[in-house]
Amino acid sequence: MQLKHKIAALSILPLLLAVAVVCALVLFQNQRLGEQQAKLIESSILASKHAELKNYVEMALSTIAPLYDNGRDDDETKQKVLAALGRFSFGSDGYFFVYDRSGRNLMHPRQSELVGKDLWNMTDPNGLPVIQALMHSAETGKGFQRYAWQKPSTGQFAEKLAYVVMLERWGWMLGTGIYLEDVDQAILQVREEVASGIYTTMLAIAGVALVAVLLVFASGLTLNVSERRLADRKLQLLTQRIVSLQEEERSRVSRELHDGISQLLVSIKFQFELASHELAIGNPKGMITLDTGVERLAGAIGEVRRISHDLHPSLLDTLGLPAAIGQLVAEFEQRSGLKMLYSNDLGDDDLDDAVAVALFRVLQEALTNIERHAAAQAVHISLDGDDASVRLRVRDDGVGFNPRRLDSIKGGAIGLRNIRERVEHFGGKFTLLSAAGGTELDVTLPARAG
Repeated sequence: MQLKHKIAALSILPLLLAVAVVCALVLFQNQRLGEQQAKLIESSILASKHAELKNYVEMALSTIAPLYDNGRDDDETKQKVLAALGRFSFGSDGYFFVYDRSGRNLMHPRQSELVGKDLWNMTDPNGLPVIQALMHSAETGKGFQRYAWQKPSTGQFAEKLAYVVMLERWGWMLGTGIYLEDVDQAILQVREEVASGIYTTMLAIAGVALVAVLLVFASGLTLNVSERRLADRKLQLLTQRIVSLQEEERSRVSRELHDGISQLLVSIKFQFELASHELAIGNPKGMITLDTGVERLAGAIGEVRRISHDLHPSLLDTLGLPAAIGQLVAEFEQRSGLKMLYSNDLGDDDLDDAVAVALFRVLQEALTNIERHAAAQAVHISLDGDDASVRLRVRDDGVGFNPRRLDSIKGGAIGLRNIRERVEHFGGKFTLLSAAGGTELDVTLPARAG
């Protein structure tokens, strides 16, 4: 997986995880609140049902009170009471029923086939002995009982809430009930509304998450394009700098060859031709001219050696970095006239060739900047290190400069950037301190190139 894809994944995955956690919390909270609302509605409706059933039963008791309270217990009075209760109805499925203590049905206006039957052991689809439960509620004074009963209007079993009381003198259980389909319908509606709300919320969260992912993706894409363009520009500038440095180095070598070696060789050629002519005519000055040519030839050889040393010091390959720096310091002191102080505490530590070359080039750049810009009188160079790293410090007593304004230093800025890039390439440390009175450059590189 490419780095940009990893960055995109690391940006989007936490967002998706957060959205999933939020969705789970919203789902849990909505379901919990939905259940609480359903229970609240159910309890509210049941409370109203309780009050309604009590009113119905009290109405029935008040209707039969003249017959029940007259003290007569004959069959005629009882039949009049049953007839009066049978005429009561409310709604499509509201009626009164009467049972004796043994569970025999005495009156049922909607299911006449049950009248006279012993229903004591009858159970509902849930296994509840209905008449026994009703009788227990009536005798204990609890009054209310829930059970499943066949609904007369549909013939289907439905949940029912009954309220029953005892007519103690006759041993009758009088009661009525209300089917709870409207309660179930209200609870179902609440749950459907909660589910709809959850669905709408999830869609909203999904929409927000999609927009956020698209924004992250678009931002990442924009950043990637921007970074790619910036990298391309940096690469282009680096390529231009490399080409420019190559051309500068070629121009320098060409100039030195033309102005130095070429002129020396021409001069030597003239000297040898003159010596040959003088010796041919027997002029005793011929040997002196020949010696002069030989001396100039030695100078040309030294110039070739100097140019070769600048391109790649041979001492780096033979005697190592300390000796190569010592030779560079001696040559710089002879050429510039500056007082050079060189201390070597590196010892015999073995360095990678690449690290040695890098430190040598860093010192070359530093000395070039000192010669061109510092106006210094003395330069102190120290080299030390251990098995893990090697440290090079260069300090001069020149005029100094503001490190924050490197762009104003025409040649030094390029040289210092070259030093910084070499150090960063090896993962080393580069410190530059400068003020009026001197500049100190401190470079530390790992002894082994990674």
